Amino acid sequence: MACIRIQAGDFSVDQEWSALRERLDANAGAVAAFVGLVREVHGDSRSSLELEHYPGMTERSVEAIVAEAEQRWSLAAVTVIHRVGRLRPTDQIVLVLAASAHRSAALAACEFIIDRLKTDAIFWKRETAGDDTRWVQATDQDVERAKGWAGN
Repeated sequence: MACIRIQAGDFSVDQEWSALRERLDANAGAVAAFVGLVREVHGDSRSSLELEHYPGMTERSVEAIVAEAEQRWSLAAVTVIHRVGRLRPTDQIVLVLAASAHRSAALAACEFIIDRLKTDAIFWKRETAGDDTRWVQATDQDVERAKGWAGN
């Protein structure tokens, strides 16, 4: 069972962890977690990252990623929260929690989901540092990591 949210507001890792634990039964033996933070743009602590999305379309793209993870691994529960709007360095931007009976499945699913969020989730990202503003696309490294899952 998956909980997927796209939201402007911050999230509490502690509250989301507790909510996931309540959804689990005694067969779950591991939960893997990833929390992404906004980095400075070009070393400028006043920089920002703005994420735009198309409601409905973005959620469906994330749901498809989670559904693929659920097909690959036996998962007890998944939580994905991705923020939108204007974010500053050190702000939380994404949370992925993946629960399974075994750590290998939980860890792999968590890594798979975050790798695919970077390349396949429908978001438009714009970085601003000083007077410099640019649209951000997945890096070559992000694309290679996502492609690496195709053979697994």
